[in-house]
Amino acid sequence: MAILECKGLSKSYGPVRALDGVDFAVASGRIVGLLGPNGSGKTTLIKLANGLLTPSAGQILINGQAPGVETKKAVSYLPERSCLPEWMSAAQLMGFYGDFYADFDRAVAEAMLARLNIDVKARLKHLSKGNREKVQLIMVMARRAQLYLLDEPIGGVDPAARDFILSTIISNYNPTATVILSTHLIADVERVLDDVIFINQGKVVLAAPADQLREQQGKSVDQIFREVFRC
Repeated sequence: MAILECKGLSKSYGPVRALDGVDFAVASGRIVGLLGPNGSGKTTLIKLANGLLTPSAGQILINGQAPGVETKKAVSYLPERSCLPEWMSAAQLMGFYGDFYADFDRAVAEAMLARLNIDVKARLKHLSKGNREKVQLIMVMARRAQLYLLDEPIGGVDPAARDFILSTIISNYNPTATVILSTHLIADVERVLDDVIFINQGKVVLAAPADQLREQQGKSVDQIFREVFRC
């Protein structure tokens, strides 16, 4: 059974159709790039998978179920923007996540925070923007989830932070789990991807294993992306 499956999935906001008849299935144990320009429908799709929006038509399924209370136990979600209460410290956040999620591994979170020399007693509002984003990623990746939904995790950080974020994703997720990584910065993430899904104007325009694409076309995924989405 696919961990994530879309069947004729559409989502409209009034007259604007953000997703239009999306069909694909993602197997377990894969790191998948959900790739497309800004405004292509990536965030809408991830919010639908997380149960924050409801489809206008079609289905989106997590382990064969529509998003809801049960699927949230299997999904760890990193939103596009920081959503953590800034009056809390990282230590308080670990307690908060531990109370909410049975699969939260505090020891893993503590080890990652220590590696970054982040003061776990400091309130988030006293940390730099980059460190706040790293704390949020650490909370997400310290869960032992089946599906990680990461919306633009490298969009607003410097190149050194991108390297940390990607290494954290690779080294801390359960290899039987699946990571959906939404981004338009293809060159930075290409090396970690098993599969790619190109989405544009709410439609899937290409979906394939990354190695297969490179072999067939003799180009990097980034080069193929630039050709597909050339203005």
